[in-house]
Amino acid sequence: MSVVNLKAENLNPFDIAQHYFDQAADRLQLDEGMRAILRTPKRCLTVSIPVRMDDGSYKVFIGHRVAHNMARGPAKGGIRFHPDVNLDEVKALASWMTWKCACLDLPFGGGKGGVAVDPRQLSKLELERMTRRYTSEILPMIGPDKDIPAPDVYTDSQTMAWIMDTYSMTHGTTTLGVVTGKPLALGGSKGRDRATARGVQFTLRHACAARKMTIKGSTVAIQGYGNAGSHLAQLLHDEGAIIVAVSDSKGGIHDPKGIDPKAIEAHKKSGASIPTFKSGTKISNEQLLELPVDILVPAALENQITGANAERVQARVIAEAANGPTTPLADDILFKRGITVVPDILANAGGVTVSYFEWVQDFYSFFWDDDEVDRRLEVYMKKAFDSVAAKAAEHHCSLRGGAYVLAVGRVYEATMVRGIFP
Repeated sequence: MSVVNLKAENLNPFDIAQHYFDQAADRLQLDEGMRAILRTPKRCLTVSIPVRMDDGSYKVFIGHRVAHNMARGPAKGGIRFHPDVNLDEVKALASWMTWKCACLDLPFGGGKGGVAVDPRQLSKLELERMTRRYTSEILPMIGPDKDIPAPDVYTDSQTMAWIMDTYSMTHGTTTLGVVTGKPLALGGSKGRDRATARGVQFTLRHACAARKMTIKGSTVAIQGYGNAGSHLAQLLHDEGAIIVAVSDSKGGIHDPKGIDPKAIEAHKKSGASIPTFKSGTKISNEQLLELPVDILVPAALENQITGANAERVQARVIAEAANGPTTPLADDILFKRGITVVPDILANAGGVTVSYFEWVQDFYSFFWDDDEVDRRLEVYMKKAFDSVAAKAAEHHCSLRGGAYVLAVGRVYEATMVRGIFP
């Protein structure tokens, strides 16, 4: 068996994803042939995207779409627009989606897409032209029963509307279910904007209960104040938590007396960054991770908690709202120190779960209200948390180890039952 060596803190996201797969495969005692099947992406497409700019010139961007596994259903996963997008990152994120969907027992496989571009440097018309051309290039891969994109970094409901329209016009019929995360006017689901944060909130309740804690009265630090981080700050504040630190890409603030999420939100909407907020002490993103808090939520980028700082993390519970914020070496250190880490493939799965709800609603053209979405989401998150905790106890490992055993086991079972064609 080939196991990725991460002793030197290899931060390549695809290598990290394969490392966690290998750990689960060892625990499940999978043979070499099945390991090769489950770890190898099913389809990888790289495309060039020529775009006519507003000044009449042309630029070519590079995009990718990866379907990692489709044993349990159509591929599912977001599309990100970011300068650092590359094929290894997209492959890693697609594999994480496979395990995330399986962990939540959703009838999906894993997919992901991205374009290497800084969308902030494009006008809205340039962004639309790029999105539509990218969509036309990946048309052979996507479809409501094949591969279903969704928003991710620097993409949103408007991006999904352009993708849905391009697909629909090419096929000659309006196909709402080809993407999720759409505007409500085009078959989007209520609750989708806060779904990731809701999922983190629900799993935190169970993780805290296991530590004989409650969210009410707990101190919380949130690194990253995007969609997930900002919604979660408000949800936890409303539940009685004390938000003592928040940050964005420019840095953060710390106030042991507590921070009002609504005031921070108004500050951000004015165009200002969090470190310029009127109260609290300025801190760096690195300092935020080491604060003496009950709950730490990394909701920003990958590889934030590493072997270099894991010994200084003081939180009792960590909930990974971001994808891959903790390296394998750090994960081992935190587990040995008795810190509970709710892993990304469980903690932030609320987004893809409500995307599943949206996909179902689109097929039936029957839509649920906010309370129904939240009720169903809580049922899914509780069931998944309990199943993960049971697997972790069975294998005497962390919640992350339990989540991967659960997910890989489900995909393995589906693959074995289906068989290999021909």
